[in-house]
Amino acid sequence: MIDLEITDGVAFITLNAPATRNALNNELAGLFVGACDEADRDQQVGAAVIKGAGGTFCSGAERGHLDEVGRDPAEENRYAALGGIYRAFTRVGQLEMPTIAAVRGAAVGAGINLMLATDLRIVAEDARLISGFLRIGLHPGGGHFGLLAGRAGTEAAVAAGIGRKLGIQKQLVAVQGTRKISKKNMIHNDATPDIKVDPETYEVTADGELLTCEPAHVLPMAQRYFLF
Repeated sequence: MIDLEITDGVAFITLNAPATRNALNNELAGLFVGACDEADRDQQVGAAVIKGAGGTFCSGAERGHLDEVGRDPAEENRYAALGGIYRAFTRVGQLEMPTIAAVRGAAVGAGINLMLATDLRIVAEDARLISGFLRIGLHPGGGHFGLLAGRAGTEAAVAAGIGRKLGIQKQLVAVQGTRKISKKNMIHNDATPDIKVDPETYEVTADGELLTCEPAHVLPMAQRYFLF
């Protein structure tokens, strides 16, 4: 369940599912979003604190939930179920008031995403921050890399050993100089043809050559894993 307590203008939103160490499933995420909505409606609330009960902040997405979604992630209902968990992160980022994550115990996988979605994070010295995605065969979803880079920066992420935590063997370096990158820097596709579209026939030409392609019969899965 999700506990919402409003005291002295502060909304305390608590994940309270100790049996699963506050793991998120679609139902719990929905209750969490509802608590955020209620806090936003209260004009007396000037700040929100996100925390977990029972000594754990959030142990990530519930494994059974992930297993079910993983059977066919592109299937409409399963895709919507995964999006329900992602909605918890985005809703925190949309709260009208400043938000704080009070982190005790473990924040794992999706729990880290929830933590990073807040404006400020207060983390206990003995807290455990574990990415854990690759360890169980999952991509780092829910905007994990985007949230990490946006909140901590790539320099801090590298210094914190994110590569080791994700099991990456290659050396990681901080991102720099991206504003100077252009099409000419692409190793395998640096072409910049003159592309024109005929407004009458919709024919497309590149450097005067007509471009054609057969209709697609099968489309690759195109889920949105990065939301920020």
